[in-house]
Amino acid sequence: MAAPVPRPRTMSGDALQPAAREAYLRAGPLVDPSVGRAWYRVALVTVSVLALDQATKALVRSSIDAGSRHRFLPAIDLVNVRNRGIAFGLFTENATLLTVLTLAALCLLIVYFARHSDRALAWLPTGLLLGGALGNMFDRLYRGAVTDFIDLPLWPSFNVADMAITLGVLSLLYVIEQGPSTQRRHAGP
Repeated sequence: MAAPVPRPRTMSGDALQPAAREAYLRAGPLVDPSVGRAWYRVALVTVSVLALDQATKALVRSSIDAGSRHRFLPAIDLVNVRNRGIAFGLFTENATLLTVLTLAALCLLIVYFARHSDRALAWLPTGLLLGGALGNMFDRLYRGAVTDFIDLPLWPSFNVADMAITLGVLSLLYVIEQGPSTQRRHAGP
């Protein structure tokens, strides 16, 4: 047996007239529930990336001396280095510009997601990019530099946030290439 539908009320708390109530019930939800789930997933991925990034950086700062190197696996060293810029040491001299550019990019990303949250998996690159960018921005603002700790041959050191940003960009390109979700594409007029 279905639960009774609560009687909608006006702003003053008065019950709606029967005709208005019928129109209200026919209209259905004002927001598609899948949109709320997509935002929830973005938040979950963002918080997960941010927590993992900050936890690994704290572990490295507490267990590896700055500038030292420890063999982890063949061809992978763990290091404790600071990076004041972004990839390949770009923007090392202008942290303010870097912060402004990062915030602008994140705002554009959120607007893109808000307009395309119906795309399959759009929540994944959004969460990865937000979590990674916020993790590195937190370091720059509160520690003065980003802690990098994974070192591969012939490649600059990087961290979990950098991996999330890279995977976020790649998955965003995939989502863009896929176009609108199949439900919307095949939906009738």
